[in-house]
Amino acid sequence: MNFSEMLNIALMQGFAGLSLFSVLLLMGLGLAIIFGQMGVINMAHGEFMTIGAYTIFLGSTLSEKFAPGFIPYYFPVAIGVAFVLAFIAGWVVEWALIRHLYKRPLDTLLATWGLSLGIQQVFRSGIGPKEVSPTLPDWLLGSWSPAEGLDIPINGLFVLALTALVTAGVMIAMYRSRWGLRVRATVSNRMMANAIGINTSKTDRLTFAIGCGIAGIAGAAFTTIGSTGPTSGSLYIVDAFLVVTFGGAASLLGTVASAFGIAQTQSISEFFLSGSMAKVLTLSLIVLILMLRPQGLFAAKVRR
Repeated sequence: MNFSEMLNIALMQGFAGLSLFSVLLLMGLGLAIIFGQMGVINMAHGEFMTIGAYTIFLGSTLSEKFAPGFIPYYFPVAIGVAFVLAFIAGWVVEWALIRHLYKRPLDTLLATWGLSLGIQQVFRSGIGPKEVSPTLPDWLLGSWSPAEGLDIPINGLFVLALTALVTAGVMIAMYRSRWGLRVRATVSNRMMANAIGINTSKTDRLTFAIGCGIAGIAGAAFTTIGSTGPTSGSLYIVDAFLVVTFGGAASLLGTVASAFGIAQTQSISEFFLSGSMAKVLTLSLIVLILMLRPQGLFAAKVRR
């Protein structure tokens, strides 16, 4: 094997890591908003991702059955619907459950874990226990070959572009919008935020719902690289929490950096090791770095 072939293999393996990075980042962004900004440990976050994935599957199924001519166009529409459905589900969950458990992290962990199991059972009963995959539009299939022997999947490029768009939108919303100002004010000092007229309860609910909606988009992206089952989201929840913790719980920039580092380390090590050993290596490196820097890569500045 010559140098050019090894370079192409390394680039394709690295791009496979970018597809994983996209899903982890979208999951991590939602968690960074919910956990980092609100302090809520949402163990059901993966199920909101699964809602998004099943939305894509249902969009594909309905298009094939009732409107075959719409198949080339359904995917972007279904992504928007996935966000809306996960947003609505998050809004309801915050109103019915989460708002009663603020400042009780252990209770939120147990309650959302039970919610996770309940939603998984709903998926099994309503859709079925088997994994399903949508029919992707033709424009998402195939690969782009910028050089001989180098094939980059088009669906990976689309997911990467979608992730960049969502990440930019979250950053702009957090630091340039009225909602972001209210979130940062509430996180900084809830009593003062209430005193100046910010409805912190409404801000909490909207923030939780937006975080869940982003998880729905993560589920839509996931359908391009894997099949969807009732427990698909729960397989990513630990990795998503690692992304947020490793990057710094209140840092969106840290979430981006840690998602990239974790995905690339796991993808490249899988080329040389088995999948389980690659996971062990990745977790070992994260634990080692957190031992040296417990606050994460990008620690939030705290006034003393």
